Amino acid sequence: MNNVWPGLDYLSWRETCSALHLYLQIVGKYRLAHTPWLNHSWNATLYVTPRGLTTSSIPDGAGVEILFDFHDHRVVGFSGDGRTASFDLGASTVAKFHARFAGLVSDLGGKPIFNGQPNEVPNPVPFREDNRDRIYDRDAVNRFHQALMAIDRVFKTFRTSFLGKSSPVHLFWGSFDLAVTRFSGRPAPLHAGGIPALPDDVAQEAYDREVSSVGFWPGGGGLDYPAFYAYAYPAPHGFRNAAIMPDAAFWHEGLSEFILPYDAVKSAADPDAALMAFLMSSYEAAADLANWDREMLDCAHGRPGVVRLQNAGQRNTAPAPAAGDENVEREDGPSKGRYRLVVDGFEAEMTYSRAGEGLIIIDHTDVPSALRGRKIGERMVRQAIEDARREGVAIIPLCPFAKAQIDRHPEWQDVLKR
Repeated sequence: MNNVWPGLDYLSWRETCSALHLYLQIVGKYRLAHTPWLNHSWNATLYVTPRGLTTSSIPDGAGVEILFDFHDHRVVGFSGDGRTASFDLGASTVAKFHARFAGLVSDLGGKPIFNGQPNEVPNPVPFREDNRDRIYDRDAVNRFHQALMAIDRVFKTFRTSFLGKSSPVHLFWGSFDLAVTRFSGRPAPLHAGGIPALPDDVAQEAYDREVSSVGFWPGGGGLDYPAFYAYAYPAPHGFRNAAIMPDAAFWHEGLSEFILPYDAVKSAADPDAALMAFLMSSYEAAADLANWDREMLDCAHGRPGVVRLQNAGQRNTAPAPAAGDENVEREDGPSKGRYRLVVDGFEAEMTYSRAGEGLIIIDHTDVPSALRGRKIGERMVRQAIEDARREGVAIIPLCPFAKAQIDRHPEWQDVLKR
């Protein structure tokens, strides 16, 4: 497995990045114009491949596929009748790229008809009229592609632990982000729109269901560095204060979402694990605070060649067996501690920190998928409540799961820090 996480310095290649963004928009708009609408604009996106980014098959002419080849630095087109056409990626103008691409589509038997106005960029200039010279840094594009490959791998693993509606891992050429989105299955309030150079009806259709979304930007749009993001729509009360992992993740006031710098992942001892922690903790915060039905929606991460257990993430007609006589164990230290419960060989835990005399902060709960639906997490929270009463301490539940449990039990709220 290729676990390369290359260095990415947005400021050193932002001119190339800006040009590549517009080139991808031209090709993406061609796909959008010829493909039937699929919910949330999924008919328009691009996908990571070992060579670059592809449109997949577009129903135009005999069928057309466009590939950005970031190894040979070419745009390559294929048609269903065996024709191919290509041109080099290099220093150019957007107008010249537009003309070359229109010619490539015609050579493949397609119709180069699509909207000629950029979206989601400041001061958009029609493609045909954008004659500013653009540089092309091949090495930077190679590093960007290597990063996309690593991120795509982790995002796809993350996607396997959800049984509800989920987007593919795909690149939106408008906002220039690689993303994957989970849906609760419930309708969302009407989105206000107002995204620059994006029709309001497109934004409103994209967010007509509750979502928890994560993604990656190479930089720009308010950030001068590459970063991962996580947000929920609508954002549940308390989301911005959720404890998101790893420690380098933070809430960005201007963007109203959680941000994790790419460099924090790249420099981690295990970059894949650091990114997965961000994906999972942000999803769990959004889902728990919004009361998603996680027993129906969640399952364990998929493994190659291993069939998912039936009923994983689904309620059986008979209730799941409750935990038996296993005791909730407590490991208490001067500054940190945890509650743990082992059932059928699986360990669940809830961690906390001491914040001076008479105050503990519950910061994380982890219940394996195999134990979900058996009230394991609830038992650990209940034990913490009982211990707090006996010891005369107060609790701050920063963990979204613990907070949701306490919110559901008014009789437990006497121990909350006032």
